[in-house]
Amino acid sequence: MTPRSGRTSEESGDTEGNAAEAAQAPPTPPPYTSLPPTTGWLLRGKDGRLTAYAPTADGVLRWTETRVGGPHWSGPDLLAARGLLPYLSVARSAEGYVHLLGLRKRPRADGPGDTDLVHAIQFQTGRPLRDWQSLGNPHGKDREKGERIGLPSAVLDTTGSVHLFLRNANGGLSAKNQSPTGRWQPWGGADPDGTTLTGEAAAAVTDGGRIELLVPAPGTMVRWIREKPDAKLERAEDEPAGAVAPGTIGAERTAGDRLTHFWRDAEDGTVRAWRPGAEPSRLGGRGTGPLGVLRTPVDGLDCTILAQRGTDGHPHIAAYPTETEEAGLNWTRTGEHCVGAPALALDGEGRVVLAALGEDGTLRVARQKEEPGLALEAWTRI
Repeated sequence: MTPRSGRTSEESGDTEGNAAEAAQAPPTPPPYTSLPPTTGWLLRGKDGRLTAYAPTADGVLRWTETRVGGPHWSGPDLLAARGLLPYLSVARSAEGYVHLLGLRKRPRADGPGDTDLVHAIQFQTGRPLRDWQSLGNPHGKDREKGERIGLPSAVLDTTGSVHLFLRNANGGLSAKNQSPTGRWQPWGGADPDGTTLTGEAAAAVTDGGRIELLVPAPGTMVRWIREKPDAKLERAEDEPAGAVAPGTIGAERTAGDRLTHFWRDAEDGTVRAWRPGAEPSRLGGRGTGPLGVLRTPVDGLDCTILAQRGTDGHPHIAAYPTETEEAGLNWTRTGEHCVGAPALALDGEGRVVLAALGEDGTLRVARQKEEPGLALEAWTRI
């Protein structure tokens, strides 16, 4: 299956006029350099409207559809969070609540700065965030170790509680989760048994509620499983080998209670897909950063759609029948140069939406056409 792309761009925005708002627009997202791009930043709320989140220095930029299915958006609004690094882990509950988790660093004159994880919730589309809450860090008052922790990865369990994972300064795994009442529990974690974790944790949850975690280590990936919300993390028997490009691991629910894990190979920059019991599949698509992944029917066929930033700086998109990686897939270039990682979502009318951030900091959106296949309308600059 080869997606088809609309090439030209159109202007769109809030119907009250973008010209005046542009003059007072908040700062644009910086190009990602040392931090990996955020992925999964386009989400649909309970009312069916899409929201896009872009972490920037000292906060998050947010764009919101003004009605279900677009085409107009409001924003960007700046959701302030002083000291927040330009990286987020984003998770959505069954009720449509959006959880934002990030890493905050605040310098001090007497040595290493203060580092903590922070969490905020958006309960209603377009409404203010609940105040950012500090979750501390797994090393407590040891500021030197706190400065060396990894980036957070968060998922929600079947009760709607957040589970947070990250690599700690000792090369092990640290974990923190909420109880069903929303109260945060003390820090815990897991020992990688003689292996030192070197990359960023990547958590995902199956349809049945099992949490799976992949974390890079030298020449391999360490895999843990949490079968139930209150269960301990257990080291999995089946773990994929390979060198992973930093910050590129992700996953999608692809069948029953099963996940397919995706990452970018560190040596050639192409995409890999893996499920337990098999060798990683090569999906081509040389590019940068993590993938946007979406599973949805296309012409009645269960498909997995992938989006990435290619080596040419443009968004690229591909689709294939779910769990048939051996059949191969074709990557299609689309849109203009972008920064970070593109994102995929279904809008409130069930259409595939591909979004990217332009080099000028504007949001760019392309929607699926009302015709057979996976053809995209012309890109719209918000």
